[in-house]
Amino acid sequence: MPGHRITELESGLRVVTEAMPSVRSAALGFFVHTGSRGESVAEAGLSHFLEHLLFKGTDRYASAEIDKLFDGMGAELNAGTDKESTAVYARMLDQHLPAAFDVMADMVWRPAYQDVDPEREVVLEEIAMYEDDPQDTVFDVLGEAVFGDHPLGRPIIGRAPVIRDTPIDVIAEFHKRRYVPGNVVIAAAGSVDHDAIVELAQRTAHTHDGIEAAPGIEPAPADPRATVRFVRKDTEQVHVTLGGLGLQRGDERRFAARVLDAIFGGLSSSRLFQAVREERGLAYSVYSFTGQYADTGQVGLYVGTRPDNLVEAMKVVSDELERLREQPATEEELVRARENVKARVVLGMESTGARMHRLGGSLLFGLPLLETDEVMERIDAVTMDDMRSLVDDLWAPGRLSAAGIGPDEDKFCAAVQGVAGDESKLAA
Repeated sequence: MPGHRITELESGLRVVTEAMPSVRSAALGFFVHTGSRGESVAEAGLSHFLEHLLFKGTDRYASAEIDKLFDGMGAELNAGTDKESTAVYARMLDQHLPAAFDVMADMVWRPAYQDVDPEREVVLEEIAMYEDDPQDTVFDVLGEAVFGDHPLGRPIIGRAPVIRDTPIDVIAEFHKRRYVPGNVVIAAAGSVDHDAIVELAQRTAHTHDGIEAAPGIEPAPADPRATVRFVRKDTEQVHVTLGGLGLQRGDERRFAARVLDAIFGGLSSSRLFQAVREERGLAYSVYSFTGQYADTGQVGLYVGTRPDNLVEAMKVVSDELERLREQPATEEELVRARENVKARVVLGMESTGARMHRLGGSLLFGLPLLETDEVMERIDAVTMDDMRSLVDDLWAPGRLSAAGIGPDEDKFCAAVQGVAGDESKLAA
């Protein structure tokens, strides 16, 4: 299968593509190295809000016209913001790629900030909807427990006062300092021609001369204190997360971490799922998770359970954590998890969208662009010793913070005592 090609323009803008000759579609994305981590408290949520405003039109294309153009192409246009990046991406028939590129480039480089106030209301509604869902917001409570007042501990979606009150000129300045060619990667996969996309990138790119660059990111806390944090809310379930620091994005142990996550709580055959849900019926949703950032990461688990099941559920979780520390994997579990992770990689890479995201994210964050066979070899190389070492580093006693949302703070704190590392808590 043909490999990827990379071109860096004089402006610093980078283009990466991967041809997939068997398809007639293309996936295209603009990846910008800016997210909630790069915001001050007064800017919290501007990256996410700006992502919305990119869709509200340019001097050449009104918002409704953008919708009609992509609908007319049968294309899918979307965007997303996370802690360290923002992406605008689309899938379309290969014949429509030049037209889609032209519109997307105009959105990314030259937003016109039309209809800003109605979109403020849309985002405020999104924040309200998000805050009404404890199964989502509990992860932000955990982020605050793990990272404290560091930007990594703040919600990506932002704060309502920032969205409501930030003037348009401040938002425009925020864009100009971050949406610069050296901060952007254009990625495409599928039925694509690299040289043609480079030409499109050269023709449509835009710079903001004389604009001071955005400040660098604040280093992650090296060893934050494990804490317990709780938000009281009248819910039918208690939503519980436990977690701590994980691996940074470029850590070579990330392949082993994916295998360990599959064994512990990432699969229907995983230990957590079987012990909490299948054997005892204590939860509908229970799983483990991992996340990686530039200089740190996060591991964690989630359980949603009724208040009368909370103590028993936490006892089972505690027992499974002990078992993980004593025996991270059996040989059977290790083989099954490696095969599962490999299959997910391969199946994902058969999608033009997944390949495009992999290309853009890897180049944006300076990760090696490994071919599928190379990734599979790294997963196959994961050993039992790798599992033991990771458990010692990531799931050691005293390293885990706990976060919860539910009706009774005292019962929550009593239930997680001995599982999390500290008795500190925050009520909100």
